[in-house]
Amino acid sequence: MSGRLAMGSRLATSGRTLFNGSEDMSHIKSAYVIQQDILLPTLTVRETLMYAAQLRLPSSVTQAERKRLVEEVILELSLKEAADTRIGNHAHKGCSGGEKRRTSIGVQLLSNPSLLWLDEPTTGLDSTSAFQVIKTLQTLARKGRTIIVTIHQPRSEIWDLFDNVILLSRGKPAYAGSAKECLPYFAKLGHEMPPFTNPAEYLIDIVSIDNRSAEAELAAQERVGRVIEAWRVHCNSNPNEKDGAGTLSASVTKSSTRDKRDNRTSLIQQTRVLTARTWTVTIRDPMGMFGSLVEAIGMAVITGWIFLQLDGSLTGIRSRQGALYNAAALQGYLILLYETYRLTTDIQLFDEEARQGVVSIPAFLISRRLARIFIEDIPVPLIFSLIYYFFCGFRTDGGQFLTFFGIILLHQYIAVCFAMTCVAVSRNFAGASLVANLAYTLQSMACGYFIQSNTIPIYVRWTKWIAYVFYAFGALCANEFSGHFYDCPLEGGRSNPDCKEYDGEFIMDSLGFPNNWIWRPILALLGFAIAFYVGAGVLLKFWNAEIAMARARPTNTDASAGKEKMNARPPENVRTIDIRLENYGLDVEKRSLRKRSTKTILNPITADFRPGSLNVIMGPSGSGKTSLLNSMAMRLKDNTGTRYKQYGSMTYNGLIPAREVVNSICSFVTQDDDALLASLTVRETLRYAAGLRLPKWMSKEQKIQKAEEILLKMGLKDCADNLIGNDLVKGVSGGEKRRVTIAVQILTEPRVLLLDEPLSGLDAFTALSIMDVLRGLAQEGRTLIVTIHQPRSDLFSHFGNVLLLARGGHPIYTGHSTDMLPHFAGLGYECPEHVNPADFALDLITVDLQHETREAASRKKVRKLIQSWNPDAFPLARTGSITTPAELGSMAREPSSFFSAYSILIRRSTKNMFRQPDIIIARIMQIFGLGIVLALYFSPLKTDYFSVQNRLGFLVEIAPLYFVGMLNNIAVYPTERDVFYRDYDDRVYGVEAFFLTYITTTTPFEIIGCLMFSVLAVFAVGLERNAKTYFIITYNAFCITSCGESLGIAFNTLFTHTGFSVNCMSVFLSVAQVMGGVLSLDIPDFLQAWNHLSPVKWAVGNMAPFTLHGLKFTCEDWQRVNGQCPIQTGEQVLDLYRLNKNANMNLMALGICAIVYRFLAYVVLKMVKERWIGKLWRKMGGGKKKYTAEITREANTPTPA
Repeated sequence: MSGRLAMGSRLATSGRTLFNGSEDMSHIKSAYVIQQDILLPTLTVRETLMYAAQLRLPSSVTQAERKRLVEEVILELSLKEAADTRIGNHAHKGCSGGEKRRTSIGVQLLSNPSLLWLDEPTTGLDSTSAFQVIKTLQTLARKGRTIIVTIHQPRSEIWDLFDNVILLSRGKPAYAGSAKECLPYFAKLGHEMPPFTNPAEYLIDIVSIDNRSAEAELAAQERVGRVIEAWRVHCNSNPNEKDGAGTLSASVTKSSTRDKRDNRTSLIQQTRVLTARTWTVTIRDPMGMFGSLVEAIGMAVITGWIFLQLDGSLTGIRSRQGALYNAAALQGYLILLYETYRLTTDIQLFDEEARQGVVSIPAFLISRRLARIFIEDIPVPLIFSLIYYFFCGFRTDGGQFLTFFGIILLHQYIAVCFAMTCVAVSRNFAGASLVANLAYTLQSMACGYFIQSNTIPIYVRWTKWIAYVFYAFGALCANEFSGHFYDCPLEGGRSNPDCKEYDGEFIMDSLGFPNNWIWRPILALLGFAIAFYVGAGVLLKFWNAEIAMARARPTNTDASAGKEKMNARPPENVRTIDIRLENYGLDVEKRSLRKRSTKTILNPITADFRPGSLNVIMGPSGSGKTSLLNSMAMRLKDNTGTRYKQYGSMTYNGLIPAREVVNSICSFVTQDDDALLASLTVRETLRYAAGLRLPKWMSKEQKIQKAEEILLKMGLKDCADNLIGNDLVKGVSGGEKRRVTIAVQILTEPRVLLLDEPLSGLDAFTALSIMDVLRGLAQEGRTLIVTIHQPRSDLFSHFGNVLLLARGGHPIYTGHSTDMLPHFAGLGYECPEHVNPADFALDLITVDLQHETREAASRKKVRKLIQSWNPDAFPLARTGSITTPAELGSMAREPSSFFSAYSILIRRSTKNMFRQPDIIIARIMQIFGLGIVLALYFSPLKTDYFSVQNRLGFLVEIAPLYFVGMLNNIAVYPTERDVFYRDYDDRVYGVEAFFLTYITTTTPFEIIGCLMFSVLAVFAVGLERNAKTYFIITYNAFCITSCGESLGIAFNTLFTHTGFSVNCMSVFLSVAQVMGGVLSLDIPDFLQAWNHLSPVKWAVGNMAPFTLHGLKFTCEDWQRVNGQCPIQTGEQVLDLYRLNKNANMNLMALGICAIVYRFLAYVVLKMVKERWIGKLWRKMGGGKKKYTAEITREANTPTPA
């Protein structure tokens, strides 16, 4: 309806959507709140809304009015207490899920739309906040706006706020009309609503199909079929409603239907706001900024050291050329890679804002550069130039240095502008980096360093004029060599013909550059920067990032088979776990360079969680519910800036359990669904999870049967063969994704199950069915602890013990649900008979932040409730069986064995990979693409004097496969790593199984790529055309790529900030290429020792002898010295470059290097996941105070069996 979905071959629409009688909605100002919260994690809520107001409100609105509107929205959406909290993300905690949701709504409200679409605006909110949000929307509707909301499970008071309702069942209308007439209409159909029932829940139950059993499904299908047919008949008999002119029409005031363009902010205003926002975000991303500066300083210092104080000899002149190439090409390449990665993240917000029409492409492009001009764009090239120029010992002339800096600065701008072009072509890093890589490889080929520019094959020689590195390298060479004469050891100086090799003009001629080649290339470089940015703008305009639809996979299996509940486990007495918290609290200590602060997350809590019933934790957003669950599951992890302090005790059946016991018998369902692989179907996800998580004594058929049983239990039958999907590929809905996550955890039938917001994003019927399943699990003797935001009215009667938390982690009530209302009644707060008790309790303990007078009153009330709660007034039952330590330890669940996990992971990973052909193509094409470019530029290799430079240049140009390995890793590994981390936290399988799976699934594509690469590198380019040379080049290509991939694994394990990892790795890889033995001929001894760790050294060291031995070189008459060619044989070349070493030994060393790199990557992963450093620190006495209690506990508790 809103026109946001691209019409394609998979999607077709019928009928029309009319806006004030017209299909054209361009004259109506509308806003759309999507289900995902696309917010900048480093901004606070107030800043997010302020920037949104500045972008969305017309220029006529003053700054004071904008601030007032923002404060009004903050109060309307109850965001006052979170107003100065950063949005946060999974790595850095900030706002709660509910607060993020309300911020997303606030952003759209600020545009003052006449038509507002909201997709699940109450998902993730507690019931009080949900009511306040819908109440706010009703107020907006009363002011003349049209509000269209999709909603899953509204509380009963929310139903009373609805004006019109459309009720859908599997895409078919069951009712569309006035909310007041809805219940009488269904009553006429024989569906009379019982008293004290939430109308929304009742109606959703009527039109939902219960597919948990064959009988229930059949009855529901008949009921829903009758309801849908009745509505069709009703519409046919009431043509007004059929034509859309009935109750669903909504008037939009004339004043609000002005042209969108009247309300759009000016380009100058957009640019100013986006610049300020980007500046703030960049400043607050220290890892990103630090990464840029580390890259500049690291490259300048290390490569400057390699080329330290070059002399004026012929060797020094050759090394100067290498040093200038390094500055012109490699430095810019690293910036290009890093900016490409950053943009794949940053572009998401732009895409969403551009769809809404609040941000123009020119404003986005201009602001991004303006914001970074003084924090990155100028400092990075300036720091690099200052260090590198004087390290290398280039000409000490102020003008010469400024020219050098100017060229590096322009190259910086070309790199970031070209990165924007790459991301405009492809939004994911795999595709964008492929574009960047191939284009940059083309640049380095045509630049005139590796191949003498006059010997480039005629059919690609023209490319040097469109290669910006050619201009940058040429300008740097002219700046250094033109008009300069170096240290000729012969007498006579410049006038001696034998000294002509030391003359700058001769050097420029030999490189193939024109004379006086400084200002023209500088102007060309400026033109490239502008052209790339303009090109990016054109691509962003016409190459839109649309949401695609995933195709349901056809299947022949009978999904209704096996609906009966299977009992694969042999009968045994169920061991129950009684969990008790005694004065249990949690503080978090934040440490930074400037200060150390401690914040209380949970105040001391004493509570019992009993097996056999649903134990529920309730509270508004920000009350510490998720933190409490994470703490109980022992999943809070300290890092350098954050340290958690737990106090009090948690006991299982009277004993304090060791971490291993908790990990084994406790399953944890997290609030987000990022442990699901996007390219697997729901059924496949569950089957693989069953294979990995269920005990080994179960047969494969039993495990599949169990997965099918859970599939039906969780109501996932209809979407069983749909892909999970992600932001780019539309798969199952958010609610279905949630259910899959829960299903994966309940496969193992754990003794303790912790669920963080399991009902978030689910419709009322699904929420009830899931709670039925959870209640059934609890009744089998398990201990279930659930946090809930919006419990439906008929759920409260099923609650066992309840823990009620106020904002700030203060306990308000702990005890049985039946005693909660009498407790509040005793304090003077009676619950009305028709109100959901859970909603009543949440309303009672929530501070109303919308109006100052109500805020003061509600704060006073909440303070009174906190002070009046005394756990001793409700003595907690201690009836749980006291378990022996040995018995508790025996409940531990062992992870899957290596062989069992490996075989399943291979199948899962392979299927996931093959469903992402773009990643497979990228992995192969990055390698093969380099081969194509090499063949174009080096083919055919000759044996004249110029080909000495060309042959060595060709060998060095194989080294960029090191970068390719790293890029291949970044495209796949971070996603696989995140899934593994979740599985590892659940003790499903170990590091070895994951690591070997990753190697097994990714290596074949590298081998294929390398085999294809060598066909071009050997037969097309013209190395010795035989099997030996072919397999030597293949082997070298594979080893270099493998080392790059290993480095990627290590860095992406150590740093979750992928952009920072890219920068650190890029410095490593660039230095390795520079020290390969061709760019720099005289490397300092210390660096030469380190160079033994580089695969490039061994690769060049074996390929050069294998390809040059026995070659005879010719030359032209004018090149002869004393009647002979300067270089006559391949052996002379090897001697000149000090490469005449044992080729076989170097070949073997390269293989060892690749194995060692991969082993070190494994060690890093093992070290991080098993926390070796932390354990070592504790053994050495560090952190003694903090861990004494835990060590004592573990000493008293046996190791799990």
